[in-house]
Amino acid sequence: MTDRCYADLLAGGWRALAFSPFRDGVDICWLERGETPNDPSLAVLRYAPGASVPRHRHSGLETIVVLDGAQSDETGELRAGAVALNIPGSAHSVWSKDGCVVLIQWTKPVEILDSEQ
Repeated sequence: MTDRCYADLLAGGWRALAFSPFRDGVDICWLERGETPNDPSLAVLRYAPGASVPRHRHSGLETIVVLDGAQSDETGELRAGAVALNIPGSAHSVWSKDGCVVLIQWTKPVEILDSEQ
């Protein structure tokens, strides 16, 4: 692993990243991908308007920083600048009405609880 710096990521630098498909309507840019599924990972996710992720449970801590737009779950809407911590054992689904970009860090993988949407 090498050290990396992402200049101006919080101020729109994410726009210069190379994204690839991740889920239906959600693209990803891996900033750090664990060597095994149980290793921590860090990525930027870009949600198209109306995109969602089905209900899932966190086996480790998930940290989200909303960089652009708004992301919602059952607890409410998070707008740009908000930080969410989803603790181990917690479960939720995620969606974005108008699209959003988030910086996301997983300490362990998630378990999808509902069938694909």
